[in-house]
Amino acid sequence: MNSADDRRIVRAGYRNGGGTVTGFVHKGHSPHPSLDDSLEGEIRAFLTDEDQLHTYDDLTKVNPVTPTTVLKCLQARYRVKVFYTHAGCTLVALNPFQPIPDLYSLDVMKEYHCAPQPQEFKPHIFIVAEEAYRNVQGQLEPVNQSLVVSGESGAGKTWTSRCLMKYYATVAASSSVLKSQDTVERIERRVLDSNPIMEAFGNACTLRNNNSSRFGKYIQLQLDRCQLLVGASVQTYLLEKTRVACQPANERNFHIFYQMMKGATDEQRKEWKMSHDQRFVWLPKAEKTIEEDCFHDTVEAMVHLGINAERQRQIFKILAGILHLGNVNFSSSTDESQPCNLQEQSKDFLQRAAELLCVPAEELQMCLRVRTLKAGKQSVLKPCSQAECSMRRDCLAKVIYAQLFEWLVTFINNSICADKSTWCNFIGVLDVYGFECFQINNLEQLCINYANEKLQQHFVAHYLRAQQEEYVSEGLQWSFVKYQDNQSCLDLIEGSPVSVFSLLNEESRLNRASDAKTFKVRLEKELCDNVNISWDKFSKVPHFTVAHYAGKVNYQIQGMVEKNKDPVPPELISLLQKSENALLHQIFTDREAENMTSKGLSKVTVVSKFKNSLESLMKILHTTTPHYTRCIKPNPDCKPLTFKKEEVIMQLEACGIVETIHISAAGFPIRIPFKSFMERYGLIAKYSGSKSESHCVDLEALSDDMREVEKLVRVVLQHQGLDPSRCLDGEKHNSWVHCGRTKVFLTQSMLDLLEDQRKRILSQCAFSIQCCWLRYQRRRRHARRQSATLIQAVVRSWLVRRQVQRWNRAAAVIQNTWRKWRALLKSLAEAELDDAKDLVKEDVPALNPVVRERGSVQLSTIQEPVTVRGWPMGLALASAPSITMSLTATGFQKMMSVMASLNLPSRSGEYKVETNQYTQGVASIRAQPKGSVKLHYQRSPLLYADRQPDLKSDVTGFNEILLEKTL
Repeated sequence: MNSADDRRIVRAGYRNGGGTVTGFVHKGHSPHPSLDDSLEGEIRAFLTDEDQLHTYDDLTKVNPVTPTTVLKCLQARYRVKVFYTHAGCTLVALNPFQPIPDLYSLDVMKEYHCAPQPQEFKPHIFIVAEEAYRNVQGQLEPVNQSLVVSGESGAGKTWTSRCLMKYYATVAASSSVLKSQDTVERIERRVLDSNPIMEAFGNACTLRNNNSSRFGKYIQLQLDRCQLLVGASVQTYLLEKTRVACQPANERNFHIFYQMMKGATDEQRKEWKMSHDQRFVWLPKAEKTIEEDCFHDTVEAMVHLGINAERQRQIFKILAGILHLGNVNFSSSTDESQPCNLQEQSKDFLQRAAELLCVPAEELQMCLRVRTLKAGKQSVLKPCSQAECSMRRDCLAKVIYAQLFEWLVTFINNSICADKSTWCNFIGVLDVYGFECFQINNLEQLCINYANEKLQQHFVAHYLRAQQEEYVSEGLQWSFVKYQDNQSCLDLIEGSPVSVFSLLNEESRLNRASDAKTFKVRLEKELCDNVNISWDKFSKVPHFTVAHYAGKVNYQIQGMVEKNKDPVPPELISLLQKSENALLHQIFTDREAENMTSKGLSKVTVVSKFKNSLESLMKILHTTTPHYTRCIKPNPDCKPLTFKKEEVIMQLEACGIVETIHISAAGFPIRIPFKSFMERYGLIAKYSGSKSESHCVDLEALSDDMREVEKLVRVVLQHQGLDPSRCLDGEKHNSWVHCGRTKVFLTQSMLDLLEDQRKRILSQCAFSIQCCWLRYQRRRRHARRQSATLIQAVVRSWLVRRQVQRWNRAAAVIQNTWRKWRALLKSLAEAELDDAKDLVKEDVPALNPVVRERGSVQLSTIQEPVTVRGWPMGLALASAPSITMSLTATGFQKMMSVMASLNLPSRSGEYKVETNQYTQGVASIRAQPKGSVKLHYQRSPLLYADRQPDLKSDVTGFNEILLEKTL
């Protein structure tokens, strides 16, 4: 990394900070004299204007790339409260050690999610999240994504993972149109609520971090075909369960115990048998209060995940029983054949622990002090020493807590995991414990640092080594950038046939008590050839030192073999299976069933189990597209906005940030297969309209794919006004683009040109399509309007013609009917109004006495009255213009006859005239009008017969016509 060759490559390979790159300069092309002076001069020139260092969003723009320049840029950005910086393919995140609420608000999430090009925004963890999400949306192989968050303990990995989950729960669920809003909110809520529970039961406050993950987790966020969040699953790795019974100096136990002590109500304290002044041995630093000590949030998350109140009571009673168990101490017995004695103050704690765990106190005490040995089919009881009693007590607490944690993880998965048929892709978020180096390091630290070595090796293999090897395989003349490869360290820890793990497992499977010195001697003998392991011969404590990628760590051998065995006395398991606590009984009954299914297999050690789970994780990572986020711890004391150069530079060198920047700056970060390249950018040559001619490269000597790529690139360069012969030269291995054997290698500058040209052509095509579509729509709209107008005109003319025809037919019917009616009226009138002389010859019919009295008219010349039936008197008088007659009538008939004959003023509706109340026949007066009464009629009622009758009148027939004007 510090060699002259490497510096020469970096300086020549990337000169203009992401812009024009002048090409690779190989060893024989630049003079060796004064190279160091030139580099120092460039560094001084670069650092002269320190006021502008915070503007470098991408460290590949730094020129020259050295640890000093990179460190200065990060320090300048940290000073102005900018905590994210791009470093090639990696995002560097500096921990501010204080809340920055506006940096992760919902508006910021939407801004990055809705941006056409999020990379154009300021560096942020949401850019990494959005890039992975858009890869899933674009179905780019491999479709599944992994976000690897790495760094030391306290660097901010847990917070970063929490932000990533919140981002996906927001952007991948808020736009759901297939599910109801309640379902979306339930999924989002449960995925987010898994975090507080996992952190409460799996995180602890350490010297390096107030919220240190004491287990590893890989969270798969499950997406359906519409890229909507439908569920999640959690895989955990190596819970540090020894922390339950043994806390390092100045460190705390798991958060959940302190949450219970500080957030419990008086009723809960009474149920858990905890007084306010109660002190527990396994709760050191209880007076310290941190942000994570929030019992209400944990309980609320449990409720949202579906853990009911009764199950919560069972969980907290188990945890309280563990705390009481930690206050149980033993004293040695004077008689070795007798069990150890309980200390006087420990008897109450043992009784409380038994009550909370719902097991008999006598059996609990017996299991802790006496062990059962099997000799054939017989069992022998043997008293335990004081150390063995304490070990069995600690073992009981650890196995209970570990099984309770596994049950919680299983319950969370059952609550938030979607059915396999409902999701097809996932985005994984990996949050594991950071690299650890304490004063005393044991098996837990060895496994944690081994996991970090595996992740570092994954990064090296995927990016640093694989990318450079790909350059060579594709025919690029590449001078390798040196980097720290940790494969030899992994061979030391997990290699075959001999490694630290293999020797540790072999020692653990031997049926004998382990000896630290003997194991150390064996390690020295078997692994003396590996340069990554060393021993301090003057140390009295057996240990070995491993040179990790992040530094050397001393591991204490004492107790390592016992922890690897992880023995659990069977009598303790039998006791817990008898517990009346339903949850505790269920957990250990299921555990025994699992052990029965694996009976006959070799004993699985802690190291073997962890190694297998980590290998399965690495298989998942290798099948996904990784995105790296390197969390940096600015200072060892976790002070807000404090930047320690020594602390940061060690982390930069350890995780290979500088080497990553070297390769990203000098190489080709974008590699696209020929087929995919032409599928995406082939339209540029098709629609650009310009023709390129080759002058520097013999296109006939190239393959068809390479020839097409060369033509396309020349078109783009000519369109930008650049010289293709300068920027595209296969012999000189240009700095903009190179055609390998199967792929096209591009710099970011060339990719930007291609994307800009592609966007321009797509915009033009879209404009043409829109014009054609609008023209087509308008023509179709015009044709439809004309058709609709024609159809409406035809329909309206048809309706009018039909209406007119109906009117004509109706008029004809009315006319014919009216003509017939008038003819009928005329004939009736003529028949009734004949001369008076014809009446003499007619016989007068006999009248009814009643009719004669009430309904007759007496004329002076006629002895007998004539009955007028239903006709008014005026009708009888219509034949002569002037008639004089005498009217003889009585009663109501007389009055009505007069009113009908005389055209008296009256108001319609006030009275009604019926000329004959008894019969409805028609009669006329056949008499010569004589008498003293003279009625002079100037006009006949028949003249009003052409008026339309009133349909509302109660009088019908011809009478209605005659009475229309009268009444």
